[in-house]
Formats: sequence, structure tokens, C-alpha cells
Amino acid sequence: MAAAFSCPVFLPSTFSYNENRYHGRIKIKINATSSTKVKTLNEIAGAGKGSSSLATSTEIGHLSQEQIRQRIPTKKQLVDPYRQGLIIERGVGYRQTVVVRSYEVGPYKTATLESLLNLFQETALNHVWMSGLLSNGFGATHGMVRNNLIWVVSRMQVQVDHYPIWGEVLEIDTWVGASGKNGMRRDWLIRSQATGITYARATSTWVMMNEKTRRLSKMPEEVRDEISPWFIDKRAINEDVPEKIVKLDDNARYVNSDLKPKRSDLDMNHHVNNVKYVRWMLETIPDKFLESHQLSGIVLEYRRECGSSDRVQSLCQPDEDETLTNGVEQSLLKNMILTPGIMEGNGYLGPLDVKSYGYTHLLQIKGDSKNEEIVRGRTRWRKKLSTLPYSS
Repeated sequence: MAAAFSCPVFLPSTFSYNENRYHGRIKIKINATSSTKVKTLNEIAGAGKGSSSLATSTEIGHLSQEQIRQRIPTKKQLVDPYRQGLIIERGVGYRQTVVVRSYEVGPYKTATLESLLNLFQETALNHVWMSGLLSNGFGATHGMVRNNLIWVVSRMQVQVDHYPIWGEVLEIDTWVGASGKNGMRRDWLIRSQATGITYARATSTWVMMNEKTRRLSKMPEEVRDEISPWFIDKRAINEDVPEKIVKLDDNARYVNSDLKPKRSDLDMNHHVNNVKYVRWMLETIPDKFLESHQLSGIVLEYRRECGSSDRVQSLCQPDEDETLTNGVEQSLLKNMILTPGIMEGNGYLGPLDVKSYGYTHLLQIKGDSKNEEIVRGRTRWRKKLSTLPYSS
């Protein structure tokens, strides 16, 4: 005789009413017997209108073991209960809910810039995952794989008003748009789920590279046809004139020549992941400055790849109007700025005594005859904040 049982299942839910957004859980009660087959959360979530299953039994027969284990969707998904992801922006944007983990924070219990960049990368990949376009590459579509193409980032800009704290629940929105004829722009917004305040925003430009020749490539029409329906004319950061980053030389004030990529620094495209470059840059900044300041913005211009056998040098130069003499900070009045948080009226950055300090960076490969640029960078810093943000 089959035994009867009852099992409650909770699914995350986000909905809007009177222009306000609410979060909660949908409770589903399953009554069954021991002989009843209980569906997975993905099957329950995919049962709604507009959703599609991952792969039919017929399709599974043609999939590799890797594809079966990954369960990459073959069609567009509207919800991903495993990754707490939803399709938004009229069916083309993506929102993911994440919790700041203990291994993502630094000594002050706040998320590091490296952790934020990793979240940007992960949500971008999950966005492609839910689109049904993901093939077996690192965010590559089916058309890209057929043409031996991969994505590489050419430029990224990040603005941070406040860093999330350990255990905080965040919402990360991301979307894509066109960038010229052969590029793609991807933007992100990070906000607190509890307060709705935007903590960080970022924009990036991506181009295609031939995986075999390692040369940049034009965007094939079949790839353009795949991704262009997902494009949104919306920007997280409005930048009228991109900031020009000068090239440093060996006369830079701070130099670290003892850098070598590790095997753990390589991604599935077999080159050093762009997030690792930021770590090398920031480690060149003096410790005394880092103790009292936090990064509020970074601009990166990528020049070439870095491999596992390359010897890397990190150069860093502070702005001329900023010096550290005997631990005393000096900055010209012209270097004072209003941060986006104050301009938007969030009211958590305190008075207008917010100074911005700038550094210029360069990562280069040390060669026998000449050095080759990997990435140029500009960072902006301000005094560390002692208060947490709340809505005004």
C-alpha cells in the first residue's frame, strides 16, 4: 500500500503593484503518495505559459554527457529557480538575486571590487544561458561556435557608490545593446533588495575574437541575427566623452615586476580572466592609502591577452594634485566631485566633503626586446564611509 504524504514547496517571487516592487515566496503544497513522481523545481517553474523545458527525451539522445550535466536550455526560459533569475525588460533583460557570501568580502565585511566583477561576469553568462542561445563556449552563441568565435572585453567602466555587506541580498540587473557595427555593450545595476538603493553600476564593450587565430573578427550576420533581438537602448552609465588613459612608462612611482599568472588565473578560453588584471593593479597601490580609502570608480581599456607563461609588470602613478606625505593627504580643490549617490538624493554619503583621488595604471608583458600592453586603467578613490546606506 502506498503511503500518503504532503510536501510544501516555496518558489521566489517578485511582482509589482502601483509602481512598487514586492518580494516574497509562493507556497505550493504537493499532496501525493510514495508512488507519485514529484517534479523538480525547474519543471514546476517551467510549467507556466511562455516557458519551455530544457531538453526532451529525444534531444537528450543527441547531447553529450557535459551538456546533460549542465542542462543548458535549448529555448528561452523566463525563470531559473536554481540561479534565482528572471527575464525582465519586456522579455530581453535579466535580473538575478544573490546573497553576498563570506568568501566574497574583505576584512571590513564588505564585498570586494573583484567580487562585484565576478558577479557581473556570472550574471552576464546566466543571461545568455536563459536566452536559449548558449552553446558550449564561454558565453558564446551557437553561431559564434560555428564560426570559431569567442567574446573578449575591450573596455569596462564601473562606478561604486557603496559596497554591499556580508549576508546582504542583492538584485543585479543586466542587459545588452549595440556598440558600433561589430561590438556589443553590456550594462549592469546592483541594488540592495532591502532598501532599493543602487550600490553600483557598470558598462562594458565586447568584441569577437577568432578562437584559433586569436585575432579580432567582424560579427557574422547569423550571430547578429541571434543577439540583436535582445538589444536595449538603455545605459547604466552615461559617458559622453570616454576618459582618455595615458600610457605609463618605467618612471611610474609604483612598480611591481614580480607578477606571473597562475594556472588558477586562466578561464575556459585559456587566457587570464580580466578580473585577475584588476587584482594586480590594486596590489600596486600603497597599503597606507588603501587603509583609509575605498575605490569609487574604475575604467579599463584592454589591449591584448595574457597567457600563463607571460611575465607581467604592474605600473601605478597617482595624479599630480594628490600626494601622500608622512601620512597627510593633500588634494587640490579642483579634484573634488559630487558622487552619483549625492546627486541622486540617496542621502547616505554625508556632507559634501568628499574628495576624489585618482591613479593611472598599466599592466604590461615584460619582453626581451619590448614590453606589450595588456590593459590601461584609471581608478578613483574616496575616503572610506563609516555609515551604511538607507533610503532618505
